[in-house]
Amino acid sequence: MARPEFDKLAVALRPRATWTDLVLSPRQLKALRQVAADTRARIPATDPSTRGRARASSTGMVVVFAGASGTGKTLAAEVLANELGRSLYRIDLSRVASKYIGETEKNLELLFDKAEADDAILLFDEADALFGKRSEVKDSHDRYANIEVGYLLQRMESHVGIVILETTRRNAIDPALLRRSRHVVDFPQPGAAQRRALWEKAIPPAAAIQEPDLRKLARMEMSGGRISAIAVDAALRAADASLPVDMRMLMEAMIRERRKRGITADDTDVR
Repeated sequence: MARPEFDKLAVALRPRATWTDLVLSPRQLKALRQVAADTRARIPATDPSTRGRARASSTGMVVVFAGASGTGKTLAAEVLANELGRSLYRIDLSRVASKYIGETEKNLELLFDKAEADDAILLFDEADALFGKRSEVKDSHDRYANIEVGYLLQRMESHVGIVILETTRRNAIDPALLRRSRHVVDFPQPGAAQRRALWEKAIPPAAAIQEPDLRKLARMEMSGGRISAIAVDAALRAADASLPVDMRMLMEAMIRERRKRGITADDTDVR
């Protein structure tokens, strides 16, 4: 079977986000800055004079970002990549995993080799799908799945770059992988103060939103990803009508967003 090309397995992102784009707690920001500091302290994978020594001293680093969808995990990865001046490769696990024996390992080897050659960060979205807990061997599928996880653990030991594993289910990640992770950063749902800051960033400056509106929006429990999606939807419709974004448009966008997720209850309830 022909080996897939790299661009069929991953998307090369162009990280432009900076620290000011993040709306996180001081504890989270401190943890992310520590990841950046640890990375700078390591031997660059692209330095030919130190490549062998880098492998020997296991200078690679595995970082786990755990939290629900829309809580800022991918944005944080982009900030780190931009801060460190590195490329960011987001892995498409649906294309990496193969039903053919040995193909998943070949695909992963291609990704690791490419990341090392380019000194890039590998970002595995929904990592628990591939890095899940190993199971008791009951059939051939279990055996090969366990082999894949075992291969990943071994390959990460020799990898000289950074691997970020995003997961919405931290408890589903193989414990052996968590033990090898240098950093585990949790991304909880934002609190009221963070939600207000997220709304202020997402709403256009010319919007007709008053202080009571912001307080009301901040009381509504939702992730930063949802806030951004709602604000963009409202802004597009406002632009189409040549009107500034107002509270009514935001509420209507909120209802549309919830309906997309199959929620039909009153969407403007404030807790």
